[in-house]
Amino acid sequence: MKFICVGKNYSEHIKEMGTEKPSEPVIFIKPDSSLIQKNSPFIIPSFSNIIHYEIEVLVLINRLGRHIDEEFSHKYYDKITVGVDFTARDYQSELKKKGLPWEKSKAFDGSALVGEWKDKNTFDDLKNLEFYLLKNDEKVQHSNISKMLWGIDELISHSSKFFTLKIGDVLFTGTPSGVGLVEKNDFLEGYLNDEKLFSIKVK
Repeated sequence: MKFICVGKNYSEHIKEMGTEKPSEPVIFIKPDSSLIQKNSPFIIPSFSNIIHYEIEVLVLINRLGRHIDEEFSHKYYDKITVGVDFTARDYQSELKKKGLPWEKSKAFDGSALVGEWKDKNTFDDLKNLEFYLLKNDEKVQHSNISKMLWGIDELISHSSKFFTLKIGDVLFTGTPSGVGLVEKNDFLEGYLNDEKLFSIKVK
């Protein structure tokens, strides 16, 4: 199992990060060791002083696929949820300045939070899903997947050109604006269409 993650997929997030819109999806990989186990907290790693939360809509790949045509992408996932791509922002910025790969800042142990999976057929419109993140009961991120630059089907098709999609792989579709700092004792809750699908304590 691997996490296929998308960066720069919301215009407002691109603006807040001071970067430019890419010409194609920005893709990076998290290994399975990134997964936060169920009922476990997020533990701030010792190598970073600036860890940011990034809520995202996630889909679960349910069949093997390579070079998938976009019109068939919908057949390759059956469940959807929200999760968090935890990012060591200080470390990422330092690595970017040096022109170095920045997996250390994105793919470290315990950097991927996956919420409770929901059957995609329970949603009336998979192109119009609202999601948001609460930090200590305050809404800090809020968006709709209709605002993504590349939709779920496009991302599945694009990713499959480079990586074989396997059963159990998870696609992180990108975060909207509002990313921010997490600190010890913070409590995060993630919602999809007003249904809470995860909660986690920060330690």
